[in-house]
Amino acid sequence: MSSTSHPLVTAGQLGAMLQAARKARGWTQSALAGHIGLSQSRVSHLELNAQEMSVEQLLAWCAALGLELALGSRGGAAMSATPTSTPDW
Repeated sequence: MSSTSHPLVTAGQLGAMLQAARKARGWTQSALAGHIGLSQSRVSHLELNAQEMSVEQLLAWCAALGLELALGSRGGAAMSATPTSTPDW
């Protein structure tokens, strides 16, 4: 798989991208399920309803498929994992 990044705007896009990454690796839903500790039916459900995925599930999914999750400003580079100042939230 290429190292191209893909901006996400909707949960539907996330599900489609995760499904495409799984298929590009040649894995069935059952194979992925075995790697991340979910059932095949849950993997299927989450590919269609990614808004229900927990952050923990998303990170496990990415790790299993060799994906990297990065957050950044729109149109900008990814943010550092160790911010230099405390955000106002």
